[in-house]
Amino acid sequence: MTAPAGRLGVGVVGAGRVGAVLASALRAAGHAVVGASGISEASRERIDTLLPGVPVLEVPQVVERAELVLLTVPDDALAGLVEGLAATGAWQTGQLVVHTSGAQGTAVLAPAAAAGAIPLALHPAMTFTGTSLDLDRLAGATFAVTAPAPVLPIGQALVVELGAEPVVVAEQARPLYHAALAHGANHLVVLVAQAAAALRAAGIEDADRVLGPLLSAALDGAVRSAAADVTTPGGVSALTGPVVRGDAGTVAAHLRVLAELAGTDPEAADLVPGYRALARAGTARALRAGRIDAAQAERLLDALADREDG
Repeated sequence: MTAPAGRLGVGVVGAGRVGAVLASALRAAGHAVVGASGISEASRERIDTLLPGVPVLEVPQVVERAELVLLTVPDDALAGLVEGLAATGAWQTGQLVVHTSGAQGTAVLAPAAAAGAIPLALHPAMTFTGTSLDLDRLAGATFAVTAPAPVLPIGQALVVELGAEPVVVAEQARPLYHAALAHGANHLVVLVAQAAAALRAAGIEDADRVLGPLLSAALDGAVRSAAADVTTPGGVSALTGPVVRGDAGTVAAHLRVLAELAGTDPEAADLVPGYRALARAGTARALRAGRIDAAQAERLLDALADREDG
């Protein structure tokens, strides 16, 4: 299958949630998806749904047909895959090789680059469902783009074609960039789960109805204030609650009831250390920002000191 003039033949290696969606978006932008690999039944269903008519092929066949190879495999499998294909002479001169790993830059693609391929690392800063819903969400997404300087515009152009916003991230900064995203998004999920468990224990069955509006407003405020907080020590202008009020007694009471819950409900075992760690971080930031004074911070940290929580 040949792409129209000015368009690329795209091959997808690993049609998981990310790969199938990005390939579908590239297809909508006018590129031709010439093949996709998928081992699991779920992957094959995504190909049928998001990439109708695209042949399911073995990995070497996908690479052989494609002008742009989209590697959307688990991080730990990426290096071995690239090296294995290089060992068989699969990579082609001038072929674009794109991976979507957040923590890795283009160094992992060195075996492909040595064969003349063009390495690009494009990471979408969003979560994927693996459905058509993700296609609309791409319009508001940011992609981290890492590539050698001469080909950086190619990576940026591909992101723009997806309807997203490219942000250049240096090779050495990729692990820190990804750690920031994982800390913010993944740990937010844990935090919400902990809060929901405590609400259910308090007799509120529809915890989502209580948390939804509250957390949505808090997240919106935090994101809006992030730019302003870049130049403000502490970065807590959107923070509310007992820590920024210096209410050590309230914090101590929180720890007592959370410890009681943890003692009776194994699902709540991580509530106390989670609360304590985040409240300590909030105390330090509130002190640096001048929202509490040293005496208030000392009382808060004393209430948050490690003790028997049983």
